[in-house]
Amino acid sequence: MNQFLEKRHSALRDAERKAEELFRVVDEKGILRDGVTEKQINREIYELAFRMFGIKKYWHKRIVRAGRNTLFPYRENPPDLTVSEEDIIFLDFGPIFEDWEADFGRTYVLGEDPVKIKLRNDIKQAWEEGKAFFQSRPNITGSELYAFVCDLAKKYGWEYGGPHAGHLIGEFPHERVQGEEVENYIHPDNEVPMGELDRNGQPRDWILEIHFIDRDLEIGGFYEQLLTVE
Repeated sequence: MNQFLEKRHSALRDAERKAEELFRVVDEKGILRDGVTEKQINREIYELAFRMFGIKKYWHKRIVRAGRNTLFPYRENPPDLTVSEEDIIFLDFGPIFEDWEADFGRTYVLGEDPVKIKLRNDIKQAWEEGKAFFQSRPNITGSELYAFVCDLAKKYGWEYGGPHAGHLIGEFPHERVQGEEVENYIHPDNEVPMGELDRNGQPRDWILEIHFIDRDLEIGGFYEQLLTVE
């Protein structure tokens, strides 16, 4: 591994560890609770992140979704909901640590609803299976990994809820540098091998995200983290 790649992977690992720590404290402090709106929870997490790490910049909009809003993929902007007593909630945050991006998503269940708990557990297991599939195929394309993730949703009894299953990650602002082309996403139309080098001849790093939904029950779960950096 060259020096540039070592530095990038170290920075991405550190950013993700801090995001994971933030989510752990959010859970411990009981910020995810009934009787408050998604926007209120979002604001409290933003304030906590600033106190913990001095974070003010996020490379994408901060997402807190509860109840039926968990059906919606990232680009949607559903109306603000008040969290209920037995709700399912997911968080999707992209904090920037010293100009390096994290992208971290987790799902939480209030109460003991077994279907919601199964969904929360299924997406974590599916993420691990997606990573193993990716690692087993050196020339895998974005479309092949997306198809595998959609098949995983069916295997677990859910529907896949997003137009893609992840994207490139790197130094802020990676989107401005890499653009919005499907080749930069784990997308059904991306036929480019994910291991192909970028325009500077460097390996590309990827985020894998899992979004399973049940439209009849109006619930969804989301799990997201680094795919290519251990």
